[in-house]
Amino acid sequence: MIDRRTFSKAVGLGTGAAAISLTGLQTGAAAAAAPHRTSGAPAPTVPDIAPGTHTGFVRLKHVKAGVLDIGYAETGPAHGPVVLCLHGWPYDIHSFVDVAPLLADLGYRVIVPYLRGHGSTRFLSRRTPRTAEQSAIALDIVALMDSLKIDKAVLAGFDWGSRTADIIAALWPERVKALVSTSGYLITNRKAQLEPAAAAVEHNWWYQWYFATDRGKKAMESVEDRLALCRYVWTLVSPNWNFDDATYQRTAEAFTNPDYAAIVLFNYRWRIGLVDGEARYDRYERALSAQPSIHVPTVTLDAALDPFTAPGDGAGYRNHFTGPYAHRTIADIGHNLPQEAPTAFAQAVVDADRL
Repeated sequence: MIDRRTFSKAVGLGTGAAAISLTGLQTGAAAAAAPHRTSGAPAPTVPDIAPGTHTGFVRLKHVKAGVLDIGYAETGPAHGPVVLCLHGWPYDIHSFVDVAPLLADLGYRVIVPYLRGHGSTRFLSRRTPRTAEQSAIALDIVALMDSLKIDKAVLAGFDWGSRTADIIAALWPERVKALVSTSGYLITNRKAQLEPAAAAVEHNWWYQWYFATDRGKKAMESVEDRLALCRYVWTLVSPNWNFDDATYQRTAEAFTNPDYAAIVLFNYRWRIGLVDGEARYDRYERALSAQPSIHVPTVTLDAALDPFTAPGDGAGYRNHFTGPYAHRTIADIGHNLPQEAPTAFAQAVVDADRL
């Protein structure tokens, strides 16, 4: 989820720690977008579909990539322009179950991988440390692109997926045709994370502090307890999303991965300096600590009902994006934006590709 320090800095741009202005926003999942440049023909309009129209992917594939055997869904023409959709926590590839066919119908080859520790993705060796530095997850996706012989793709994500896409766009821009980043610029600044944030911000991060304790570790290591915890998080961060048991269970299967607890605990503990990462990633983390700018064409999305959406309509991170750019706030939608508002998310992908 959004970096607590990024959110804390942006808080001062609004009227309060959790202030979100809905003035002037369109209803439903409609997006208010600033005018932007296009590279030719107008972007097609994505058909409007109801969330939950699709319930699953036709089939999953696997490929060895870096330290992982990555499980992923793929749909669309094999030679179409590639879109990589990257999920967050506590979610999985089903966040894009409606987005993927919308893009595929427009001619895109859509690839939706399980991140390390999720679903059918597995480590190739039991000796590989189960770490989850931000750069490690980004390198997993670069390795996936290499294994699938994808030189360049549109990257679109939310939560951990936004952070991963942001990192690739910042460090390997030649691999990124365009970017859709929900919640804006999410590259973690670990040094800034050591400083306290506003009380309302710290409150939103209750599970991060829980994971730092032995009690939280035990909860995550118990499959039953972790499934209950993750479902509770869904209700908090997406207050208007009336998902049913079947929808949650389809995603919750991904949380039974044998490395799930280790990956999630490491990621959140690493962010706040409680554990050190592997030396192999140090040079990437040093580069990321400088908060590098992103030059590729980008659409940023904010979900208006997401407690991690900072006030200010994206102004708090605007200066990080130096290329063609558009920002949209999606009304009445919570944290799991692609699953709650698939049409708006897919349209952002199409529009970013035309910036």
